[in-house]
Amino acid sequence: MTVALVGAGPGDPGLITVRGLELVRSCDVLVYDRLVGDELVEEAPADAVRLSRELLDQAQINELLVGLGRAGLAVVRLKGGDPFIFGRGGEEALALAEAGVPFEVVPGVSSLAAVPAAAGIPVTHRGLAQAVTLATAHGEDGGEPDYEALAKTGGTLVLFMGLGRLAELAAGLVQAGLDPDVPAAVISRGTLPEQESVTAPLAEIASAAASLRSPALLVVGEVVSVAERLRPTRTPLAGHG
Repeated sequence: MTVALVGAGPGDPGLITVRGLELVRSCDVLVYDRLVGDELVEEAPADAVRLSRELLDQAQINELLVGLGRAGLAVVRLKGGDPFIFGRGGEEALALAEAGVPFEVVPGVSSLAAVPAAAGIPVTHRGLAQAVTLATAHGEDGGEPDYEALAKTGGTLVLFMGLGRLAELAAGLVQAGLDPDVPAAVISRGTLPEQESVTAPLAEIASAAASLRSPALLVVGEVVSVAERLRPTRTPLAGHG
């Protein structure tokens, strides 16, 4: 048996991969993140053990996965988005590898592109952006991100986990050289039926997004300007796929 690190996708349970769903439906134990939809948790077999990781720190999760794997169980570690994009999947894979526990990684549809797309924003677009920079809104040890490096990248910026500090992020990016009038967007609960998004110049995005709920993604760049023309006509529907 193995431990499978499976990406659940950006929110809509219909966006999990076929391989990922196959593993969930055949597992002995499902260890899942808080943001994984209930619909996917319910796909596990009726006799499977279902464990939320919400009260566990990363070291405890690593230890749990190693122990379950060594017990010869078919284990699925179900993670929001993609396991290797701000999902600490690399840490869990290293713990399994060092313990000699067989594992596989099943990529997931990442919020990086899926959430902006659900709001009609292509992260690359000919004539507007040929590059995308992915970053967390928090620097090392919870400090400030490297605003100067982010401001110099060009193209589109996609920032994870920044809803609670939008004002600081916008101010830091402007101070580092980004145009305060560059288009920005915040997409809340992307791909889900309750998805909401707002667009505004970077200097005004914090006030524009004040009522939005977590989880949310910040997108900065000229690609945001085409959102109204490219906004999908179909509203996200949980469970469809």
